[in-house]
Amino acid sequence: MSKLENILREITPLSPEDSFLVFDRIKASFDFPYHYHPEIEINFIIKGKGYRRMIGDHTGEIGDIELVLVGPNLPHCWANHKCKNRKTHEITVQFNQDFFNQSMMDKNILKPISNLMKDSIRGILFSQETAEKVKESFLNLSKMNSFESFIEIMKILNELAIAEDKTVLSSYSIELETFADNDRMKIVHDFVHKNFENKITLHDAASLINMSSVTFNRFIKKRTGKTFVNYLNEIRISYAARWLMEKNLTVFETAFEAGFNNIANFNKVFKSIKKNNSY
Repeated sequence: MSKLENILREITPLSPEDSFLVFDRIKASFDFPYHYHPEIEINFIIKGKGYRRMIGDHTGEIGDIELVLVGPNLPHCWANHKCKNRKTHEITVQFNQDFFNQSMMDKNILKPISNLMKDSIRGILFSQETAEKVKESFLNLSKMNSFESFIEIMKILNELAIAEDKTVLSSYSIELETFADNDRMKIVHDFVHKNFENKITLHDAASLINMSSVTFNRFIKKRTGKTFVNYLNEIRISYAARWLMEKNLTVFETAFEAGFNNIANFNKVFKSIKKNNSY
């Protein structure tokens, strides 16, 4: 993964008054850079065989049909790679994190969709069978009026929520929150991404936002679901995993570049974080 300051923060046209936006386009190539945005995004791609998918620290080559759910602030892009088709059909649906309010999401009928949204923070790839099942729904979205497309999107989300053949793509995730509304978390997040290759102590990070180490660890746990050490290690591993695929580095060199002081610790943490990648 490129360092955060080198990843484009996309400003999408989705306004607070919009429920969602649908983009339906034929593309000769995918040339948009690695980027992130607070909106949740569904990407449906037809005739894109050979394109490269990059989501968080995951990289993969796509087939003729692609269906991926990308959670908020998770860096992602698709690149030309080996694709020879110059008429790839891409349909993207973007919606705000508050597309459903919390009281709605707590209702039993929406629990599967609520769980899907929570899991989207690592990116989810759906099988070709699932993609084929909802293909007509995606193709019809841009032909519908706003209310009809809203109902159709709800149907799509339900199908995706109950699908059993889902794969979590990235070991790296960002908590479901808008950083603009949480300046302290943004300070920590940016500092760690800029300095992860160096030694960072709990005290160092806590002092950034004027907290004691104990209070800071509770703060991080509440917002990320993990201790600061685990949070830092996930970020380090996300960079390391990408470098192993894209750079001419040995495992030993990668481990030290990513901030690990010995190869045994790197291997242990890498295996621990990477072992649960799918449902």
